[in-house]
Amino acid sequence: MGTFLGHFVPGLALITLGLWHTFNTITSFHLKGSSNFIYRFWYPFNHSLLKLRELELILILSFSLLAIVLQVFDYPSFHLLFVLHNFEHATMFLHLALFTGFALCAELTLMSESVSSLTGILAASVFCQELFLLHFHSTDHVGLEGCYHGLLQLIVTISVLSAIATTIFPGSFPAALVLSISVVFQGCWFVNMGFMLWVPKLVPQGCFTQKYTGSASEMVHGGAVTCVSPEAEFRARALANLQFSWILAGILMFTAFSSLILTRKRTPGARQLTVYEQLQCRTLDSAATINFKRPLEL
Repeated sequence: MGTFLGHFVPGLALITLGLWHTFNTITSFHLKGSSNFIYRFWYPFNHSLLKLRELELILILSFSLLAIVLQVFDYPSFHLLFVLHNFEHATMFLHLALFTGFALCAELTLMSESVSSLTGILAASVFCQELFLLHFHSTDHVGLEGCYHGLLQLIVTISVLSAIATTIFPGSFPAALVLSISVVFQGCWFVNMGFMLWVPKLVPQGCFTQKYTGSASEMVHGGAVTCVSPEAEFRARALANLQFSWILAGILMFTAFSSLILTRKRTPGARQLTVYEQLQCRTLDSAATINFKRPLEL
């Protein structure tokens, strides 16, 4: 994953998955209400042109297996690579494949409702293993790259906590929404890392991209970006922190406005009923006031 595409492609996949879950979570909550809402760790795909409920699981499983193959086998010769950090990346996708494979088998055998708790545990384990392997990575991410990976671990920690909370309390809409948002945030941060660390023109001022030696499978232990002075590195780290806050603000604004739009589209009848009830209550109150003020006739 130590390339631009190695960050951009998984990031784009996470953004798509997170947005899919965000829209479905908000829609499901407003359709079912707070008392009947139950979070799903995957959502069926219902479309008139393609009736394939398990499309999400099939795509994630296929993507995970493909990523494992590309990490373990050297492309295009496809000979086995014994590179430690590649096996660590492949292990992350292995847990994702385990979760989606189990969820797909449970759905096809009509046992998804019975094993929903186990599905949640496997989903939480995906983020737990991601955090574990990121924190104890064999490649020494130092300097500016270490700063970006540290912020990534913070996002994954939120995913871990929200996944556990959603597993324990499946009816909690805040926990479910935070989980979906954190997946979007992970994807955006992966894409941001790809641009800021692997595109030379976007590297912060006073820093430059580190070149690799040997074959593509051999990585020099160190950061992808090297800064010429402590002041340049401090400025680059501050810029990374600002990017973290700006991306989070953008995701939250997008989620908030999307929630307003989806709520307005999905519940127009309830809104009209509420307005009608308010008008009716005002009419009754006015009639009661008039009757109260009218003198009694003897």
